[in-house]
Amino acid sequence: MLKATLRSFLAHKGRLALSALAVILSVAFVAGSLIFSDTVSRTFDRLFASTSADVMVAPQDDLDEAVPSGRTPTVPARLRDRVAKVPGVADAHLDVSVDNVTVVDRDNDPVGSTTGAPTVATNWYLTDRSPVELTSGRPPRGPRQAVLDADTADKKDVGIGDTLTVLARPGSFKVRIVGIATFTTTNPGAALLFLETRSAQRELLGSVDVATSVSVTAEDGVSDSALKRRIADGVGTGYKLETAAEQADSAASDLGGFLDVIKYVMLGFAGVAVLVGVFLIVNTFSMLIAQRTRELGLLRALGADRGQVRRSVLIEALLLGLVGSTLGLAVGIGLALGLIELMGVFGMNLKSTEMVVRWPTPVASYVVGAGVTFVAAYLPARRAAQVSPMAALADAEIAGVGRPLRVRAVAGSVVAAGGAAALIGCAAAERTATSASLLGLGIVLTLVATVIAGPLLVRPVIRVLGGAFPALFGPVGRMSQRNALRNPRRTGATAAALMVGLALVCGLSVASASMTESFDRQIDATLGADFVVQNSGFLPFSPEVTAKVRDVEGAGLVVRQRFTPVELSLPDGRKAESTAAGYDPGLDDVADVTYAEGGSRAALAPGRVGMDKEFAAEHRVRVGDRLPVLFPEKRRATLTVGALTDQEAPEGFGVEGGIFLGLGTVEKYVPGGQDSAVFVNAAAGTDPDTLRERLDKALDPYPQVQVRDQADYKELVRQQIAVMLYLVYALLGLAIVIAVLGVVNTLALSVVERTREIGLLRAIGLSRRQLRRMIRLESVVIAVFGAVLGLALGLLWGVAVQQVLALQGMKELAFPVPTIVAVVLGAVVVGLAAALLPALRASRMNVLAAIAHE
Repeated sequence: MLKATLRSFLAHKGRLALSALAVILSVAFVAGSLIFSDTVSRTFDRLFASTSADVMVAPQDDLDEAVPSGRTPTVPARLRDRVAKVPGVADAHLDVSVDNVTVVDRDNDPVGSTTGAPTVATNWYLTDRSPVELTSGRPPRGPRQAVLDADTADKKDVGIGDTLTVLARPGSFKVRIVGIATFTTTNPGAALLFLETRSAQRELLGSVDVATSVSVTAEDGVSDSALKRRIADGVGTGYKLETAAEQADSAASDLGGFLDVIKYVMLGFAGVAVLVGVFLIVNTFSMLIAQRTRELGLLRALGADRGQVRRSVLIEALLLGLVGSTLGLAVGIGLALGLIELMGVFGMNLKSTEMVVRWPTPVASYVVGAGVTFVAAYLPARRAAQVSPMAALADAEIAGVGRPLRVRAVAGSVVAAGGAAALIGCAAAERTATSASLLGLGIVLTLVATVIAGPLLVRPVIRVLGGAFPALFGPVGRMSQRNALRNPRRTGATAAALMVGLALVCGLSVASASMTESFDRQIDATLGADFVVQNSGFLPFSPEVTAKVRDVEGAGLVVRQRFTPVELSLPDGRKAESTAAGYDPGLDDVADVTYAEGGSRAALAPGRVGMDKEFAAEHRVRVGDRLPVLFPEKRRATLTVGALTDQEAPEGFGVEGGIFLGLGTVEKYVPGGQDSAVFVNAAAGTDPDTLRERLDKALDPYPQVQVRDQADYKELVRQQIAVMLYLVYALLGLAIVIAVLGVVNTLALSVVERTREIGLLRAIGLSRRQLRRMIRLESVVIAVFGAVLGLALGLLWGVAVQQVLALQGMKELAFPVPTIVAVVLGAVVVGLAAALLPALRASRMNVLAAIAHE
């Protein structure tokens, strides 16, 4: 039996090749994502371990910044002297490091990364653990001198002697490049600008009396942990102390979010490939077994029992999985190499020679590849084991052409009822978490129900879709329609592969269209300012920018927005960490705020705070209550609730609880912050278009900020949503590629199965052209059937997703008609493309050989 199985596998290797592609793609994405993330993790682990100080003393900040405030936590510069006196300290030096500064050249073009990596301004202090070394020029020795990293200098064509402008929190200043430093470790993609220490303190932090941290080197024989305890005893509380290992772990944790995004995106591709590949493999093995009915019957007649036949088919599947997994692992290594090279384009210079392939990667690859193939082939293998020797010798087909579909009808109805109940519960739920959980359950159950019941829908739907074929194409159209109806199980499984991808894209297209429409309505309803000045990355900017805006001729009311993390002690005994938004007086003139109680004046007054009414109700807060509030650096205040808002979005101003207060209160308890946005209204008698021109001109030296009106905001939202759609379309593209392989496989095997039938049709006068048309029409109607199922399922999912979004204030439901039309037309193209090779092969058959085929 083993010998017969191997011969059968090799005999059908051409037919199995297309199925192997699905396995290869899924394994490649799994292996590639794991190899890439492991490589990046190890590279940065080495970087952090080799560059971290033995102990770092930094400001203690218990509140996490969900929204950047622009504040730079500092420690007193005199702390360095106290730390240096601790026994066991060999050296201690001040660190001055500020992320996300903007550095521009003489043309006002940013010299930093344009791909999201930060531009870091820091002080020059070389040790044996520094990530750079001076390779050209000299170190900065006085005010307004700087060293630039070599990668940035090369990319932006900056040389020694050039002048750059640094836009920092205290204000902008110019520096002259006196040296170029080259990375001795992996360049994480950031642009680095080095200043002399006192100059860095003054220009970046506004005072030579502060620094961002103190780095400590231990004496020989003193462990990091022991030195950390000694420093803690010497400097007291109020500081965060981390050893080199703890710094590396913290940095790796921050990097983990970036790696997780890439990993989960690629695993998403792998998941789609696996899901669609399952349909392809099931279909392929079902058809191969149907075509080998006679062969299997002979084996049974010669003494093979059912278990041997079943094992024979499963061994073939396992061989396919092993071959596909091996090739997929190789492709995954190539994919990881491609990602490493791609990171180089974005400025992260990883070395392909240091690529990491850990043992879990090949294990996961073979588990996915061989496991999925084995599981997908199990049902066809069971059907193969049920072949009767007499039925096989009589050339009976076991593919289930005539078997009733009652079991599928019952099972599909039960699962569909469960899915419908989950989606109805999703729409009725009042909490986002509950609604989202029911949504996930409903999507899974309705997908399973559609796959189970798909064959039941084949006859009624394809009769409608192909109803015009006889009138348009005559007997050829009628035969193509009947060929698609001949085996509902096969047609349903083939269409299901295409259905998955189209349902995904349709559902998320409905969600994105609804989000876009909802945001448009919210912007129209809430944004009352003529213009908003804001950073392109929504990062805070220097007060210097705000001062420039105020000085623009024709600028009337100017209202600043600033964020800060806070912790509220609430009447119900709980503490809530959130982000509070601070505003200048005049909020009502630049935004339309709906209040349940009180108003803007009461909320923005000194010592007052406002919040969303639902948050207040949840925590038993009422107007007039006095709430203890913790600000950064352990500053405490007691604020009186002055107003409750009733905005469409339950989070009010876009932060949890809709917490907002006067900007004077923010500046009192959180000094040194930066503005996140500036709302501007034109003064009386000034045309808004004229004001915009003046604002653009005044802010030309500040390329990090843009001037936006309502239309610009809407376009910005569309662009951000489009980024999500690009990922969806990429997933769709992968699903379509595998679905096309499935249709090609089905048609190719169908042509083999109908060899004698095709020969007879050719013998009685069917031309090659008519034969090709018949197969193309059959392919098109199957593809359109899959598209119809995908659209129906996707629209249902999209409406359910919108119900979840409605709980977040996005209450508009919109249908992307162009996308729906494009999906249907795309299905026709897919059908035509998938039929090219099978139709060509069928038309080239020798008529007499086809008639004699058994």
